Amino acid sequence: MALLATLFCIAGTLLLYLASPQQRLRTTPLPAYARWSAVTCVAGGLAAWIDAAGVGPGIMAALTTLMIGCVVLPYLAWRVPPPRERGADR
Repeated sequence: MALLATLFCIAGTLLLYLASPQQRLRTTPLPAYARWSAVTCVAGGLAAWIDAAGVGPGIMAALTTLMIGCVVLPYLAWRVPPPRERGADR
């Protein structure tokens, strides 16, 4: 269950990042409904963490997983060239 909770939280942070206007992985951000999908994934991850670990530890595990995703994703995107530069290599 913890793996499912982690995947939900990471998917939520990924969708949230890709829907942000400052993201660097796509030429245009995802549409606004992707933010609602991100909120749904985060809520599912929170519910799965609470089911797996209890209320207090589940909330802390969900917040920790979300924090790690929000910190790591911009650094991963920083390592990838912007989409406009990737297309110029071809």
